Amino acid sequence: MKILIVSFDGLRPDLISPELTPNIERVQRSGTMLSRHRTVYPSETRVAFPSLVTGATSSKHGMVGNKYVDRKAVPQLYVDTADARLVDRLNRESNGGLMTAPTLGEILHKAGKSLAVLATNTPGTTRLFNHQAEAFGHLRLSGHFPEACSPNDLLDQAEADLGPLPPAPQGEPDTDGQVWITSAFLDFVWPKLEPDVTIISYGEPDTTSHFHGTGAAATRDIISFCDAQFGRVLDWWDAEGRAAGVQIIIASDHGHITAHSRVSVIEELKADGFNPGPAPEAGVDLVVVPGQVGALYLTDRSENNLGRVVEALTERPWCGPIFTAPRNAVEGLARGSFASSLVFADHDRAPDVYFSFRADDVVDEFGLAGITWYDNARRPGLGVHGGLHPKELAAVGIVAGAAFRDAGQDSDIPSGICDFAPTVLHLLGVPIPVSMTGRVLREVLQNAADLPAIRFEPEVFETGLNGYRQILRRICVDQTTYLEGGSAASNDIAEAAE
Repeated sequence: MKILIVSFDGLRPDLISPELTPNIERVQRSGTMLSRHRTVYPSETRVAFPSLVTGATSSKHGMVGNKYVDRKAVPQLYVDTADARLVDRLNRESNGGLMTAPTLGEILHKAGKSLAVLATNTPGTTRLFNHQAEAFGHLRLSGHFPEACSPNDLLDQAEADLGPLPPAPQGEPDTDGQVWITSAFLDFVWPKLEPDVTIISYGEPDTTSHFHGTGAAATRDIISFCDAQFGRVLDWWDAEGRAAGVQIIIASDHGHITAHSRVSVIEELKADGFNPGPAPEAGVDLVVVPGQVGALYLTDRSENNLGRVVEALTERPWCGPIFTAPRNAVEGLARGSFASSLVFADHDRAPDVYFSFRADDVVDEFGLAGITWYDNARRPGLGVHGGLHPKELAAVGIVAGAAFRDAGQDSDIPSGICDFAPTVLHLLGVPIPVSMTGRVLREVLQNAADLPAIRFEPEVFETGLNGYRQILRRICVDQTTYLEGGSAASNDIAEAAE
C-alpha cells in the first residue's frame, strides 16, 4: 500500500465545486468528504503542516507560529520559519530538537519506509514537511527554492529531466511551480522511487488570496489551475496508481476570511505605556510578533504585567479571544483570558499572550462569510487567516482508495488535520507513537460498518473581564478534541446579538 497526500494551501472547503474544482469533485464522488474537518490553532501554515506530519497540536510539536521568539537563545532570537536555512540551522544547533514530536519522516524511516515531499510553499514550509530528510535519504523537492531541496543529486536529475526550478512569483499567482512539482511527481518521483508516502503541497490559493482576495477572480482562477494540475495526478491514479495500491488524501491547512479594517497593535499598545517592537532588542519591553495571529512576548513576565497587557487588549474593539498560560483547566493566568491549553497551544515556546483579531460572519464582496480586523500593510478586502473564526478553522479533508469506504458520501463525524498521520501509519501497519493527539479515522475505512457508533460531545467555555466577553467552542470525539470556533465581543454587542 502507498499513500498520496495532496494539499491545497488555504483552500476553503466551500470553494470546492463541480465548476471550479472538477477533479477534487471526482475524488469526492468516489471517496468520502470529511465535512466537519478542522485545522489547529493558530490557523497558520507553519503550525498546521507540522501538525499534519506529527499528528499532534503545537503543544506537542513546538511550531507555535509562522514566526516566534526563541527565549532560550542568547540573545533572544526572532524566528521566521519561512526561512529554510534558519530552520535547518536551528535544528542542527538543537541536535534535532527543532520539532519536539516525531514526524512522519522519522517514523517511516525507522520502519524502513520512505517519504517524498514536493511543495511550492515557502522554503521553510517545504523543509518542515520532512525537516530531517537529509539524514534519512528521503526526497524533498521545492518547486522554486534549491535550499529547500534534498538530496542534491536527485534535484540535479529532476532538473535535467524537467528543466530548472522556476523563479517564485512576487505577489502574483504561482502557476509555473505547480506545473513543475506535478511533472516531478509523475515523470520523476513515482517512476524512479515509488515512495511509501508522498506529499504534494500546492502553495496556492493561499498566496493569491493574500494579494487579491479570498473569492477574487484571480484566486478562483488559481484554484481552477491547481485543480487541473491535480487532474493530471488523478488521471495517473485512475490509469496506474489505484492498481499499485495508492490511497489518496486531499487536505488543506486552513481557510481564509476577509480583512476589513486595519489596526496597528504596536501603536495601540504604545498608548498603554508599553514600548513594543516587532523583535527583541534593547529597550523593547513587549515583542509583538508580526502577523495575523496576535503573539506577545513580555520582558517582564510577572503576573501583574501580564494582566496589564490583557486588560489593555480587552478594551480594544479589534481584539478577539485571548489566551495565556493556564491558571486552571479553563482560565489563563491573566483575568479575562482563556488557558492556552484549551486550544492546545501551551508549548514552552508559546508567547505570553496569544490573541485572535475579532471576526464575524458578515458576507464579503465575494459572497463568502467571514470578515475580520487585521494588522498588516495590505489594503482591506484581502484574505487572511490565523484566528478562530470557523471559516479559518475549516479545512479540506477527502479520502479515497481501496482502503477507504467507496461511498461518495460525506462523513459528519468531526475530524482534524492531526488525524491524517495516525491514519496513514495505521494503513501502513506502522505503530502510532503516543505523541500523536490525532486519531485513526476508522469511520471512513472499509470496515467502518463493523464499528460501534461514534459519539461526540460539544463543549462551550466562556470568560471575560469588565465589558469584554469571549466564547470558545470545541467538540470531543472519544478522546480527541477539535476546535469549532472562538469569538469575542463587548457585553453590549453580545447582548444585542442575543
